[in-house]
Amino acid sequence: IVLTGGADRVAQGLKILAEGSADRLLITGVSVGTFANDIAKKFPDYRQSIECCVELGYKAQNTAGNADEALTWIKNHGLHKSLIIVTSNYHMPRTLIEMKSRLGQIELSPYPVIPERLKGRFWWNSFDMSKLILVEYVKYGFAQMRLLARAPAKH
Repeated sequence: IVLTGGADRVAQGLKILAEGSADRLLITGVSVGTFANDIAKKFPDYRQSIECCVELGYKAQNTAGNADEALTWIKNHGLHKSLIIVTSNYHMPRTLIEMKSRLGQIELSPYPVIPERLKGRFWWNSFDMSKLILVEYVKYGFAQMRLLARAPAKH
């Protein structure tokens, strides 16, 4: 499962699929008006994999929505063992929280993608990168609190 929104995520997901590490691929959070053919034009080396085994999800507007879309997809395909989750490295902790809260016992294998703008850089030396990491940290905290509030009380 690839969550859109960051550089190189889709390319990495297609590579995993083409290498045979996955049988099918969901790209979740796709912009309305984007079609598989658009992706095939951008990644022509993966055209065959895209035509046979890639599905696009258009409903997700955020990470929680990505997890909901993933749940529907795995139910539709009877998947129940394991999934590879592809997203940016800084986004992975929150993604895993949201996915685990919805997907239950399915084993999740994170595949973090390091965006080009973070490679070889100290994020704290850049205002934009510092802001990105801080915002993600705050969102992570809110996701944790929301899920804890929903959890049944243990006696």
